[in-house]
Amino acid sequence: MASIYQINKGVSKPIVFKGLKAQYIAYLAVGLVLLLIAFAVLYISRVSLFILLPLILLLGTGLFVVTFRLSHRFGEHGLMKFLARRGLPKALKFRSRRLFTQLKHQHHGRS
Repeated sequence: MASIYQINKGVSKPIVFKGLKAQYIAYLAVGLVLLLIAFAVLYISRVSLFILLPLILLLGTGLFVVTFRLSHRFGEHGLMKFLARRGLPKALKFRSRRLFTQLKHQHHGRS
């Protein structure tokens, strides 16, 4: 007997659209909206279309290239891991051993 419910087989897979993975789709969408707003503001402020259109097209092309390159290089979570790793210090300096000697004597209630 056939079921009337469809089973979603991609439940745990990341969202992919035309090669863009996960959050890069949102980055591209936000970038395009910002380009649209920039075009509107510059057009209203009477910037020549001979300057405005090539500028917006160049920035849009750059946005697509950078977004696709980041998506291909880092994948779904790689960019966040890369940025988090850059935020870690190279080394830690301790001027005394007291921190480590006190760790041995503390009791956290675990067995």
